[in-house]
Amino acid sequence: MQHPFDLRLSALKTAYGDGRLTPRQLIPALREQAEALNPEFKLFIHLLSLEELEPYLAALDGQPPETLPLFGVPFAIKDNIDLAGVPTTAACPAFAYVPERSASLVEQLLALGAVPLGKTNLDQFATGLNGTRSPYGECRNSLHPDYPAGGSSSGSSLAVALGLASFALGTDTAGSGRVPAALNNLVGLKATKGLLSTAGVVPACRSLDCVTYFTATAREASQLLALTAKLDARDPYSRSNPLWNDGSAFGQPRAGFRFGVPQQLEFLGCTQSPALFAATIEQLKALGGEAVEIDFAPFLEAARLLYEGPWVAERYSVAGALIEQQPDAVLPVIKAVLDKAPGISGVDTFRAQYRLQALKAECDRILADLDCVLTPAYPRPVSLAELHAEPLKRNAELGYYSNFMNMLDYAAVAVPAGFMAGGLPWGVTLFGRAFTDQYLLSLSAALQYQHGLPLAGERSLDLSAPTTAARNDKARLVVCGAHLDGLPLNWQLRQRGGRLIEATLSSPDYQLYALAGGPPYRPGMLRVAEGGVAIAVEVWELPSAELGSFLTGIPAPLGLGKVQLADGRWESGFICEPYGLTGASDISHFGGWRAYLQSKQ
Repeated sequence: MQHPFDLRLSALKTAYGDGRLTPRQLIPALREQAEALNPEFKLFIHLLSLEELEPYLAALDGQPPETLPLFGVPFAIKDNIDLAGVPTTAACPAFAYVPERSASLVEQLLALGAVPLGKTNLDQFATGLNGTRSPYGECRNSLHPDYPAGGSSSGSSLAVALGLASFALGTDTAGSGRVPAALNNLVGLKATKGLLSTAGVVPACRSLDCVTYFTATAREASQLLALTAKLDARDPYSRSNPLWNDGSAFGQPRAGFRFGVPQQLEFLGCTQSPALFAATIEQLKALGGEAVEIDFAPFLEAARLLYEGPWVAERYSVAGALIEQQPDAVLPVIKAVLDKAPGISGVDTFRAQYRLQALKAECDRILADLDCVLTPAYPRPVSLAELHAEPLKRNAELGYYSNFMNMLDYAAVAVPAGFMAGGLPWGVTLFGRAFTDQYLLSLSAALQYQHGLPLAGERSLDLSAPTTAARNDKARLVVCGAHLDGLPLNWQLRQRGGRLIEATLSSPDYQLYALAGGPPYRPGMLRVAEGGVAIAVEVWELPSAELGSFLTGIPAPLGLGKVQLADGRWESGFICEPYGLTGASDISHFGGWRAYLQSKQ
């Protein structure tokens, strides 16, 4: 029987805050339900006992709920991620060890007030995308018994989908955090490599591994990422999160965003997926997006390198010694995946790295003028019967749209996008450049608001859309003079990767002056309380990382501030300090710099 608790982060915060609920009421009830569901779904390898839970609950006793962002929030941990004092198995009993210290990310979550329910099942050594490769049992789908939960983070996806946890930790090297999300009506955030610490995580491919969040909504994934995207000295692969990708970047996507759609779409004969994907494209268009067809061939070639190239040797570096010493300790299907690893040479490895670098350069060029790319999460769902009959082939099919992501260093979010006949969830993936995670989550949230699908775990969708604009790794800049398209200083924008977004007008609150001096001749735009007019301007977009160098090159009396456009938007743009108007001519009546220049010819 479904418990009466709403496990959304916002709902728990309210319930704890007004005293309707306490962690000591919630956590044991969830544990009891997990114990009842585990024989059917095989989602937990180790469910924490009441005695093991006690220190976490005791730490919250007497604490005001508002003092901890994740006070009493239940979460589950994939069993290749360390929780101090509890065995880490990676779904291989012979490999198991008991860590003295939790993984860095787990430590962060515990410090924020979250409570772990247990360690979840996975494809052994995180090698698989289906959830059937575990000696602890197969994980069936949360909504359709003939299909798998997906993997390798199968148990973690089920913990959220079955309403046992507010969120769960998984890992994702080739799709392990996105495929099970899509199969269970969840959001799966595969953040930029290094954004979430992997210290205390059993490696699959150490250079590619990411820890992922499973949530019911993109908004919750955004909140969790904002709380935990921290540079970690324990993890040599850890990376700083640029400020354009912090929590404030989550918002409402602006109309005019451009999303790529693969020319080479593959559904492997599925009759339902094409229509569901086409509907998602239309939903993004309804949000103001522009679909752009892209050549997907280089992405697919990069994906093939993961298992056909030398990266299987990186996987072998973790499980290889055990395979050699105790062959029966590792599942036959895992040994089959890693079989060729010992024969891979250093020459093979470098040749593959060179090819990958060439592919990344090509893929980066494709992404340069896009805000994201939309793909299906997988071509078609694969049934349990099909996996049993052809485990390697069918597993590979699930990774068709996911295997390249970490190879190319991109951020990705799986988001629910519909249901197939029989009630099986179906999803899409939005991916983009590194450090555009919050923007991808913003688009994912907008999609969830747009289609209004029911959430996993019988949660209700909060339909209050963000009031601020979403941000990514591009900054918008309003120009009014010599930086306009085709004019003498426009090269300064184009040199920095600038792109013209629109030609428009300011609000009718400005005066325009031709400043003294030159060449180059420049205007000054000044906001006034009375006597203002609308000035012709252009909105450009350039990489945020380039904005600082552009700003430092702007000579006085000009600078960057906020300019209001005709539709009420405020954007960063050129402004002029009043002292600079000495000797300037008022040219407001021309309505813009171009018109003024034409009058001088």
